[in-house]
Order: sequence, then C-alpha cells, then structure tokens
Amino acid sequence: MSDGGVTDLAMMPHRRKRAGRTMAVVSGLVAFAAILFLTLNVSREIRLLGSASSDNVQWSLSQTEVEFLEFTKRMTMTPVDLGDVRRKFDIFYSRIGTIREARVFADLRADAGFRTELAQIQTFLEDSIPVIDSDDLALRASLPALRDRADAVRPVVRDLSTAGLDLFAVASDVQRRAVARTLTELAIALAILIGTLAVAVLYLNRLIAANTRRADLQAQTVTRMNAIIATSLDGVIVSDAAGRIMTFSPAAEAIFGHFAEDVVGRDLGGVIVPPHLRAAHDAGMERMRNGGPKRVVGQGRVRLEGMRASGEVFPIELSIQSSVTEAGEIFIAFVRDISRRVADEAELMAARDTALANEKLKTEFLATMSHEIRTPLNGLLGNMDLLQDTQLNPQQARFVRNMETSGRLLMRHISDVLDITRYDAGKMSVRAEPMNLSVLLQDIVDSQTSMAAANGTALEWGWNGAPHNWIMSDHDRLQHILMNLVGNAVKFTKAGKITVTVAAEPDGDRIGLTFAVTDTGPGLDADLAARVFDDFVTGNSAYDREVGGTGLGLSIARRFVQALDGDIGVDSAPGRGSTFWVRLPVAVAEPAEIVEVAAPAQAPQRPLHVLVVEDNEINRTVVRDMLEAGGHRVTEAADGQLGVAAAQARRFDLILMDISMPVMDGRTATRAIRKGDGPSAQSPIVALTANAMRDEQDAFMTDGMDGILMKPLSKAALAEVLAAHQGPAPGVAAGVIDRDHAAETREVLGPAGYARLAGRFVQEADDLLVWLQDVADTDLAEVAARSHKIAGSAGVFGATAFRDQLKRIETAAKAGDPATVTAAIADLAAVWDRTRDALI
Repeated sequence: MSDGGVTDLAMMPHRRKRAGRTMAVVSGLVAFAAILFLTLNVSREIRLLGSASSDNVQWSLSQTEVEFLEFTKRMTMTPVDLGDVRRKFDIFYSRIGTIREARVFADLRADAGFRTELAQIQTFLEDSIPVIDSDDLALRASLPALRDRADAVRPVVRDLSTAGLDLFAVASDVQRRAVARTLTELAIALAILIGTLAVAVLYLNRLIAANTRRADLQAQTVTRMNAIIATSLDGVIVSDAAGRIMTFSPAAEAIFGHFAEDVVGRDLGGVIVPPHLRAAHDAGMERMRNGGPKRVVGQGRVRLEGMRASGEVFPIELSIQSSVTEAGEIFIAFVRDISRRVADEAELMAARDTALANEKLKTEFLATMSHEIRTPLNGLLGNMDLLQDTQLNPQQARFVRNMETSGRLLMRHISDVLDITRYDAGKMSVRAEPMNLSVLLQDIVDSQTSMAAANGTALEWGWNGAPHNWIMSDHDRLQHILMNLVGNAVKFTKAGKITVTVAAEPDGDRIGLTFAVTDTGPGLDADLAARVFDDFVTGNSAYDREVGGTGLGLSIARRFVQALDGDIGVDSAPGRGSTFWVRLPVAVAEPAEIVEVAAPAQAPQRPLHVLVVEDNEINRTVVRDMLEAGGHRVTEAADGQLGVAAAQARRFDLILMDISMPVMDGRTATRAIRKGDGPSAQSPIVALTANAMRDEQDAFMTDGMDGILMKPLSKAALAEVLAAHQGPAPGVAAGVIDRDHAAETREVLGPAGYARLAGRFVQEADDLLVWLQDVADTDLAEVAARSHKIAGSAGVFGATAFRDQLKRIETAAKAGDPATVTAAIADLAAVWDRTRDALI
C-alpha cells in the first residue's frame, strides 16, 4: 500500500511540471503566430504601395476629362465632321461606363459626392444619345443645343476627375497609416513574446521550487499513510496483479493471525481465502489479468468468508480498489471482521421470527376465540329465539328482546375485532363482482331513513354529475364502508340534514368514484379529525354522552378502503358539520340482466330428514328444536367422523355440517361424503359455521358444500335454507308472495279488512301499470315517487317480487337512468300478473 501511494505522490509534481512546460510552449507559439501574422500584413501593405493599379485608375480619371474636351472641340470645328463627333461621343460614353461598372472604381463609387457627379454625367449622356443617334440633318440642327449642354456639364466632368484624384490621395494616406500601425503592432507582439518568455522562465523557476517542497511533503505524506495503515482498525492488504501480497497491515495480522513478514510475497488466496472459495478467487485473478471484467474490484462493500491462520472460516466484509503504478497494477483491500455483527443479525432475525410467530399466534388465537365465543353465543341466541315462541308475559318478552339485542351487539363487536385482526395479518381478501351502485346506495339510505326520521333529520342521496351505475367492486366491503359512514352521520345529526353524493370520473376502462357523506351535525375539532380513523376512537365527550360504540367502525372502514386501493378522509370543523369522503378506483361492469328475486322462504310442504353434525351439545339442541318445531326429523352426530358414518348408512334430505370439530372437521367430512358412494353422497350439505370470511366460504364450496348458515343461527335463515331444498306450494308461483307475511297481515286486519285493502291495492297497482305505459323520460321524478308509494303497499301484503321490481324502477329513476327504467317497466307486467293471481 505504501509503495503504491508513494509512487502516485511522486508522479504528481512531474505532471504539474509537464503542465507548466506545456503552458509555456503554448504561450510562445501564440506569440510567434501573432508576429508571423503581423509580418504578412506588413508585406501585403508594402506590395500594395508598390502596385501600379492606382496609377492606372488616376490616368483613367484624367483621360475622362481629356476625351470630354475632344468631344466638345469636334462640335466647334468648321466645318463640323459629324462622324468624328459621334466617335468622340462614343469614346467618352465608354469611358464613363467603365468608371460606372469596373471594380477598380468601386472605392470611388462608394463616395457620395463622386456618385452624384457620376450620375449627373450619366444623365447628360442619356439625354444626348437620341441626338447623337439621329440622322445628319437632325444632328447638325441640334449641335448648338448639344454644345450648350456640354458646356454646362464640363465643370462636373472636371470635378469628377479632381474628386477621384483626391480620394486616391486620401486612400494612400490611410494605407501608409495602416502600414505604420501594423509595424507598431509587430513591435508590441515582439515585446509580448519577450515578456512571455521571461514569465515562463520565472514560472519554471517557481515550479522547481514547488517540486522541491512537494518532495518534502510527499515524504511526510508517506509517513502519515504508513501510520494510518498501521493504526487502522480494518485490515489493509495490498497485492500485485499476480495476487502476491505486498503489504499486510497490523490490523490484518490481528484479524487473520498471520505475521506480515511471513506472508509478504506469498499468494493471497493461499493465505486468507477458504478452500471452498479458492478456485473462484484464482479464476477471478486470472480473468482480470486477461483484461476481463472486475466483479469485486470497485463494487463497494462485499460480504464474503475469510480464513484465519488456524483454519477457522469466519465472515468478513471487504472493499477492493485498484491502482496503476510504475510497477504495474496493484489491488488494495480493506478487510473487516464482521463475526460479531453477523451473530447480532442472527439474534435479531431470531427475535423478529419470534415476534412474527407471536403475531401469528395472536391472530390465530383471536380467530379461534372468535369462533369459540360464537359457538356458545349461537346457543344463547338460538335458545332466546326459541324462548320467544313460548308463552311469555310482557315483562318476560321485554327481557328476552333486550338479551337478544345485547347478544347481537356482542356478535357485531366480535366480528369487528376479527376483521381488524385479519387485515393486520394480511389475510383480508377482496373480490370484485358486478354490482349496481345506485341500488346499493338506495338500500343503505332506505335502511337508515327511519332512524334519521326519529332524529328529525332528512336523509337523501344523488349523483354528482352523470350516473354510472354498474361497476366491478366488492359489494360487501363497499356496503360496510358506506353503511358505517351513513350510520355515523345519522347517529350524530339531530334535526338536520344528511346528503350522500357520488361522482364518477371515467378513466378508460376504469372509473374513479368519490363518495361524500355530508351532515349538519356538531362537527369535529382538528385533533379528533386527525384521529377519528384510529382504533377505539369514539369521538369527543359530547358524542360519548349521546351515542355508544367501540370506536372500531371507522377504523375498519379505513382498512376496507385500503384493501380496495382507495383513500378515506374527513373535512370538518366544530359547529359546521362534517363531510366524510371515500375515493375508490373501480372497473367498469356491463349491466346485469334484471331477474326476479326469490321471496323469503316459505313454510315447507313436507317434513325433511336432516342430519345435524355439530360438536357443541347446546348448539345441536337449538338446531334440533328449531327443526322439530317445523315438523322435521333430526339425526345428530357429535363430530365429522360420526357424520360421515351416518351419511353412508342412510339418505338424508339435508345435512347441516359444523366446520370446527374434533376427530374430523366439517370440510374433511364433506369431502369424504362426496367421494363415497353412500346414500347421502349427493344430498345437500350446508355449512353451519361462525367463519364469515369470503375466502373461507369459497373454500367450503370447493369442498362440495351447497350453502352456508352463519352462526348465530336464526329461524328465518334456517327456514330459508329449508325452503331452498324443496319446491313451492302447489298452485302458487315461486318467489311471488311471502305467505307468512301475508298471513300476519290477514290476522291483523281481519278477513273483511284484508279483502277490502287487498282489492284497493290491486286497483292502485293496475292503475300504476296503465300510467307507466305512457310515461315519458321527463317524468322520472314522478315515476320514482309513485313506484315508491305502491312498493310500500306491496310490502304490506307480502308481494315481495312486485315490490322488488318497483324498487328497481324507483332506484333507476332517481339515478336518471331512463334505459333501465324502461327495461324494468317492461318486465313489471309479467311480475304483476303472477302476483295478482296469487293475491286473488
């Protein structure tokens, strides 16, 4: 290392000396070139002074006056020879033309006075040409007038000749002064050259003195560099192009356990490179000697392995640079022992893995606890559902309703915590599917309208700009987000107004949606607005006194928005209300065909034999009691293996399968039933589970299940599943009338009242269909209002299919979508015909 550094430093003064010499030579060449240029200029000026061209020009000017006099003399002779007059005129005309056109007279023509005199003479010539070219008789008659004009122009001809001579005299003076100036410049250039040479001599002397000082500094620098290498904590190893060690610093001795005097001159690879890396090291050295690429040299820090004198292999970090010296190329390596750092990194990675394992364990624990809590909660809510079917006094009924409300609230809190845990663990997935945004918003607003009205608050929604109904998005996630924002606005706004707006900005085959929920509530201060999307933030104290909540709703909404690649925020100020906004990128979807939606499940026509596979005895009892209350027969199995055995022994009309069970879980049991050839291999299997995540539900379907019943189980959900696996009542169109709801209405109104109101409803519906056939696009607001009114009446009589079709018309009309309105109206008549027959 020291030899290479000394060589480089020694070369520095030589380079600077060469630079000084080069500058001196360049300065001399510049001065010499200037002198040569000035000498050539002097020679040229002298040649011009010795040229006879100016004499010829002056003779031509003098001869012009002589020829003009000859011309005038011929006109005064007696007798006048007209031919001689014409000839002398032509000679004078030619002389003037030469002065006017020849390049040698260009400098004279540049003078304004000379040009004026020349123009006057030219005018005289032009005026005289017709006379000269006329016949002899006319010429002789015009001679007196011609002589007069010639006499008038004679002074101009003389002035022309005299002016030319004056101009040439001035030009001669200018030329002589130019020669004198050039000679002066030549003398100055010679002086500069001499001065430059003197400065160069002085500069060279200074360079010599500076080189002497640099030599002293170089020696000092070498001493300092050797001291730095000796005290460096990193090992410094210098080798030549052949890989032989030239320098081995004390730190390198400490790192590798070799003494410098023992390894200098030896091959580097055999000293510090482990055996398993030696072949690669030798190949790299050979490649660099042959001019190949340097894969380690100049690449910064590289982590490799080294070998101590004891043979121990340990991790090292090194940086290698190359330098060219007079002796050839050398390589300088800075080596650091990183054994301790690697051990610390391994310890840190182990700690990280432990933390990740603990996080995973926490997630699995929460998921398991969620399921375990749902299971007894299912039994609790199920028993309360059954309890409500018994004879209860008003106080007992109120207690049961309160317990059920608390149980449902607890279930929602459990679901919220599970959603947060899944998102933070990176397990939350989204699924894009075609959906009608206007229908979603209308359903949300409808569900919150009654609560808003109870607070004296108006709730409305609409498009900001052109509507774009059909999109590709996750319906459930988006519904949860908007329901949370609208629900919060309804809770916190008293006697005010809530407006929900949505704007669509098309971008190719995608759309940027912006939802805004604006309320006139109390608003948020800046600190709360900054934290409102954090976990367990429930608002200020004023909010806490009026409404409850865990403070997880907005934090879950934020996670859902992020899962959909969107943004969420709030603009608010105390006393000025709030605007919660959501921006989502979505894909464009094709409008789906309007299909009839099946009405709520109807009472089954025949009893079913149901296999209930559930490990929790209380849950089995709840499901059994619900089924037996409906007239069904139940077989129970306490785990999946017993359930498979039961399914292979006889045929069941329906199998309700729990998922998490001992011995054999529900998914494994389902696959076993489907793969077997037992009597129930093709029977419907419905999952009975607390696992609500969509990816898990998809997995259930992949295993061969036909549906999912979520815990806690309700009688309505169970009745819907039972109805899905047997046909409708004879003579009644499927999915048209909710018989249970219609029966309740008949019981409340009495037979006479029911018949009277049903007849009135039929008449109103008939009138609406007639009116809708002639409606124009400009009447969309009236279409929405009348459809909404009749839809409410249809719900009273359980006409669910007719009500749902009217809701579609209302939603499309409010969204300003005449095409969808027209299509829905076209399908309404067929739905009404079946509904009318079922009612009558």
